[in-house]
Amino acid sequence: MTAPHGLRTRALLAAGAGLAVAASVTLTGAGTATAGTATVQDSPSTTVTPAGHSFAATLNGKASFKAGSVTVTCTVSSSVPQAGSPGNRIPDAPGNHNASGPVTNDINPPTYSGCTTSMPGVRATIETSGTWNVSLQNGDPIVATLGIPTGGFKLTTTGLASCTVTAAPTAPVALQAAFTNGDDDGPSKITLTNAPSPVTVEGGFGCPTAAKTSTFSAVYDVTDTTDAASRVIVGS
Repeated sequence: MTAPHGLRTRALLAAGAGLAVAASVTLTGAGTATAGTATVQDSPSTTVTPAGHSFAATLNGKASFKAGSVTVTCTVSSSVPQAGSPGNRIPDAPGNHNASGPVTNDINPPTYSGCTTSMPGVRATIETSGTWNVSLQNGDPIVATLGIPTGGFKLTTTGLASCTVTAAPTAPVALQAAFTNGDDDGPSKITLTNAPSPVTVEGGFGCPTAAKTSTFSAVYDVTDTTDAASRVIVGS
């Protein structure tokens, strides 16, 4: 994965989560909670507003993915509302409120393009699938979790090295992140900083097949697509 004023209390961007032009991703470690759902005990109440609004997440900057010595950088990524899909929509009240935990919402799998690699003569593409989600927990800081379904992220390289890197290869993964409320100066943001995820790497010469984990860093602008003047806000 616009992030709405209130997110639905079920599995919600996925970077992604939804995304503006900036994210950096590095392949290295892992978390295996139910995709995107934060496990929080004795947590404060969470409310995401505006209830019922749709949102988009747009990569703000670049996304960098690293497996072993290979780094892949993408410049375009987003998760947006789609006709016929319930994803990328803050739940209607009272579903946008959780008295003692996070609010979780499905998002459409983010797309990636403009990807390059650190290896001369090697090109990269990324395919995403399944239902991703975003979970938001009110607090200081506001905790966000981006959920990737099993096998929901696949990076493929072609050229001098033909490799396939699959994140969350055997189970859903929850990538830890932070959420920042927007204001008059800009939109709300989801920030992932070296968020770990397990991976499998397949391929021949030049492929980092020994890599078992990955890290993902990214910044996503979350915007309200129902009302451009509104901000997606997380509070109590």
